[in-house]
Amino acid sequence: MRAINDLDRRLFNRVALSRLRGAHPVLPRLTRAADHGVLWLGTAAVLAATGHRTARRAALRGAGALALASLTANVLAKGASRRPRPVIDQVPAVRRLLVQPRTTSFPSGHSASAAAFATAVAIESPLLGLAVAPVAAGVMASRVYVGVHYPGDVLAGAALGAGLAALTLRWWPPRAMRPATAAPPGIEAPALPGGRGLSVVVNPSAGADDPETTLAQLRKLLPEADLRLCGPEDDLAELMAQAAAEATRAGGALGVCGGDGTVNLAATTAVGAGLPLAVFPGGTLNHFAVDLGSHDLRSTAEAVEAGSAAGVDLGRASGGDTDRPFLNTFSIGVYPDLVRMRERHEHRLGKWPALGLALIRVLRTAEPMALSVSGVPRRLWLLFAGNGPYDPPGFAPSHRSSLDDGKLDIRAVDGTSPFARTRLIAAFLLGTLGSSRVYHEVRLSALDLTDLRGVAHFSVDGEVVDAPDRLLLHKAPRALTVYRPQAPAVP
Repeated sequence: MRAINDLDRRLFNRVALSRLRGAHPVLPRLTRAADHGVLWLGTAAVLAATGHRTARRAALRGAGALALASLTANVLAKGASRRPRPVIDQVPAVRRLLVQPRTTSFPSGHSASAAAFATAVAIESPLLGLAVAPVAAGVMASRVYVGVHYPGDVLAGAALGAGLAALTLRWWPPRAMRPATAAPPGIEAPALPGGRGLSVVVNPSAGADDPETTLAQLRKLLPEADLRLCGPEDDLAELMAQAAAEATRAGGALGVCGGDGTVNLAATTAVGAGLPLAVFPGGTLNHFAVDLGSHDLRSTAEAVEAGSAAGVDLGRASGGDTDRPFLNTFSIGVYPDLVRMRERHEHRLGKWPALGLALIRVLRTAEPMALSVSGVPRRLWLLFAGNGPYDPPGFAPSHRSSLDDGKLDIRAVDGTSPFARTRLIAAFLLGTLGSSRVYHEVRLSALDLTDLRGVAHFSVDGEVVDAPDRLLLHKAPRALTVYRPQAPAVP
């Protein structure tokens, strides 16, 4: 250990006595920019603002890895090591920071944060990672250049940060590099050159873009399509029915541009009218469109003109006078609250730290629901059903590998076990949900939920519905024909 420390000091002194051309004033400015993670949080904000899904995922993973690395390096590791800062007598005064750090030296927190952010971004996008890596390397080098860390501190911080970024894969696997599979179409999906025969309802309430911009883009892509903008005073269901009637008369198809709830209504209308559906991404997340491979307006428009389509399953929640289809998800219990709270904080904290915070806050005050699952009495905090197999496992499913497998992806959190809340949170933090007795996952073709007197509402594709006393969750295989690109792209 003494030999390593001696080598570290010799390397530090060599850098201090060296005149590195072009390093000043770039490196001191870089080190100041990276204080408190400002440089990396700013970079994450820029990536997220692009609206590109890969860039946004890179921003979220980067912010989450940054928070994890900063906590581990600056709170846990520094407190355990107690290594003094280097003596800066040989560092030129022009290089030194105006205010010297008072914390211990090992490991370098700036280096841990830089490596964590760059590695996390590279996990989602190697190209973006290549762009970030030189800046991260500059931040690491700057810590020795300004005289606040030994080279060994920097190397240890870099290794720690990169390792913690890789550890996020345990909680959040990267998105598959291919869209979900789907069956051949159940009904004919005609090719509609220029959009002739296509009636599209545009609902801007959940969209990120200006509605006039969206309409202008659709008019340019499909000049002969019938476009209908849903205004504040319009009845969306009535407008959708009118569009379906026009599409039936023209022998064409129904189109929709909006959020998950709007797409759900359009799918229900299309199935009822025996029409194929064209889904144009127009919501905040566009889960269904992205799973299809339709990641922008152009890709869907090209599929419509080519007549390229597929048949996808439709989930259904049926009971009493209720029969609600779902393209994406069904849930009861605290899951909707969990998702809303996670989305409220994830742009600031990153997806996984925000999910951890949401999990703790929601479960702190939640009470399990009493119901029967397939005739067996249960007490559950939440029950989630996905229309098809979702990834990743756990509480943050984001994408599907198949849209036609005939199965429901069931996830539930049991509320009857001793210390269930504590065990659940611990399993989430340790990445051991798969082996937890509190958390359960299973793939089923149907699930019978009875004795729902303690369940006031359920949610389908983000829309809240009053719950009856009994619900049967099941699948309608290939019930919906939907346009998708011939060679679906990954966003």
